[in-house]
Parts: sequence; structure tokens; C-alpha cells
Amino acid sequence: MHFVFRPPGQAAAGLLTLPWRLPLEHWTDERLVEIRQRGLSRHVVRFVAEGGTLYALKELHERLARREYGLLRQLHELGLPAVEVVGAVVDRGPDLDAILVTRYLDHAISYRSLFANPRGGHHPTDRLLDALVELLVRLHLAGFMWGDCSLSNTLFRLDAGAFAAYHVDAETAELHPSGLSEGQRHYDVDLARERIAGELFDLFAAGQLPPEVDPVEVADDVVHRYEALWDELTREESLHPDDQQYRIAERLRRINELGFDVDEVELVDADTDAGVGVGTDGDADGKGIRMRVRTRVAEPGHHRRILYTRTGIDAQENQARRLLNDIAAFRAHLEREAGHQIPEVVASNRWLAEVYEMVVQSIPDELRGRLDEVEIFLEVLDHRWFMSERAGKDVGTMAAALDYFENVLPHVPDDLTGTP
Repeated sequence: MHFVFRPPGQAAAGLLTLPWRLPLEHWTDERLVEIRQRGLSRHVVRFVAEGGTLYALKELHERLARREYGLLRQLHELGLPAVEVVGAVVDRGPDLDAILVTRYLDHAISYRSLFANPRGGHHPTDRLLDALVELLVRLHLAGFMWGDCSLSNTLFRLDAGAFAAYHVDAETAELHPSGLSEGQRHYDVDLARERIAGELFDLFAAGQLPPEVDPVEVADDVVHRYEALWDELTREESLHPDDQQYRIAERLRRINELGFDVDEVELVDADTDAGVGVGTDGDADGKGIRMRVRTRVAEPGHHRRILYTRTGIDAQENQARRLLNDIAAFRAHLEREAGHQIPEVVASNRWLAEVYEMVVQSIPDELRGRLDEVEIFLEVLDHRWFMSERAGKDVGTMAAALDYFENVLPHVPDDLTGTP
């Protein structure tokens, strides 16, 4: 047996005692865990809890396992959202395929689970599509061709009310450091359209798709959303010299708000670029300027790092952005009460002790696994707003938290993991 793994080795050491010489579907080890609402897979996939960590094990041909192992490592190095690969086990014995080992994505949800257990009776179609399209665009900007983009090959996490999408299956993927051609991009998008329509028809056949959701229209909408986002991030613009500073700043702001960074801005006189100047109104006046923007995936975790530095809280990016906003509001409240400025570090520490930890420590033990603690806190903030609107006054965070724990959190589906 040959076990290739990413350092540090401690993460994989406990896995060495698993029954690797047997077909994965025949394992009976006590560390096996059932995922009650897992996604679909064309391979045998099982889950193992070892050393306080949950791992996903997928049995597939050695060539594919080695290839996917390398691609997932590259995704990680590029800072792209994907499952974390731990290792690959090969040479397991005659007639046995290899096994790819990845770390299970905590609080991850498959699209089938989201449709089967909609919160509040609302199916999250729009938010899922936005998350999937953003993931696909990020991959394409990095020169990564998915080759099998689908809802089944994606896991979703709640991220401050939205969804964050994570790449799961890299068997058919290709990395092109020089970038993707237009043909490769369009092939990937067309394939996504086909796959998504088929998956939604499957949900329809299972009675899990709401009647107002048309699989073909949704699949077509994926293409439209992708094209709109790609255009916003990469298109050239014609600028007039009189407003170029404002227009450039506005374009970069929109790109940043979408979660992307600008790697390079190139300004070219239109008459130099094409022989004739083109103004913003399309006239050949010799005064036009062409702006070309080279966009790249944003440096991952900007707000996460700021939040962690100030509070020690490890959150997802959207969550971190909202928590930092709440800290800023709390600081403003403290300064109004005190009549003078409050240092940022003082406000952050007081918010942590007087607001965040008060809510988190009050979560009933039997409900802690429903959502991660940061998401629960953010839902409490939303609940406070709704309660205050009804009451016509601010009800306070702790009052909202207690009401949320009693009337909302118990109805969130249980965590997706559970022992057999």
C-alpha cells in the first residue's frame, strides 16, 4: 500500500489503521460516519471520523485519484474555494482502485439537501445560482477549466445569509496557467447548463422541486448570470478624458464589491489602439480612451484576517464583513455614550465580551450543531431587526437571542452528520 499525503503528517497518521486492503463499500470500521443528506456521487464515497476530524474517502481509478489530488492542491495554493485534499492511497492490492482522502467541509450542504429541507418553505434557487456562477467565474479567471460543472459537484455553506460555493470534484478539471480560450470557457458554461437542467429534472421527478421552478429556465439563467458577471469583470470600456478618473474609480469599486481584485488597468488612446479615436458617444474625435482591466481572484480572506486579528474569531469572508460592521456600529454607540473617541482595539474587545460572547455562550447545548456559531450570531442580529420593527423600538441583542433560540433555531434542520 502507498499513501501519499500533504504535510503535516499528523493529520493523516490515524487513518493508516483503516482497512485499506478491502473494497471501500465493504468497510465496517467503527470510525465510519453516515451523512444523512449527502450529495450524489458516481463513485463509492464514505466518511470517517478520526482524531476529531471528519474525512471523505472516494474510491476511483489510480490515475484519476493522483490527478485529482494534484489539482485540488493547486486550487488550494491559488486560494480558490475547494475541499481540502489530505492524500491518496494507491497500490491497495489486486483489483482495488485508489482512494482519495479529503477533509470534510464543516457545515457544508448539498443542493439536494437544500431543496429537500427548505428553511421557512423558501427554496434557495437564486442564491445557489449566484454562488455557483461566482465559483465558476473565479475558476475561469485563474485558468481553471472545470470540465464537469454541476450542482452535484459543488458544496454550499451559509455565509451571512448568502451561500458560498466550494469545488468538490476535480476529476475532469484542467489548469491552464496562460488562461482559458473563449472556446474552453463557453464549453464549460454550456456543459454546466446541461448538467444543471438534468439535476433539476431529477429533483422534479422526486417531488422536491417547487412547481414555479422550470429546470430549463434555471439552466438558461445560469448562462445569463455567468455572462453578466464575466462581462462586468473583464470588458473593455470607452472613456472620455474629462471623466476617466471617476469612471475608472467606479469600475474598480464595482469589481471589488463583487469580491474580485484588479491586477492591472491599461489605458490606451483609441487612435493608437485602432487608428481612430472613439469618444464615449462613439464619435471619431480622436479623444477616446480604451480601458482594459485584468481581473484576478481577490486575495482570499481579507476581512477574515482583519476580524481574526481584532477578535480571534475565525469566520467566512461575508460573515467577517458583517461582524466588522457590527463592531463599527458598537464602537459608534460607545463613542456617543462616552462623548469621545474610543480606540478600535478597545471597542473590538468590549464588543467581543459584551455582545458576541454573551450570545454565543447562551446557545442551548442541544442546538449548537444546527449552524456554526458565527452564523447563529448573525441570524440573531437579523432576528433583532425584525423584532424591533414589530415592536417599534430596539429590543436589544440578548432579548432577540433568547427569542431566536426558542422560536427559530429549533426548526433549523439538524447538522448533516450523525453516527450510524
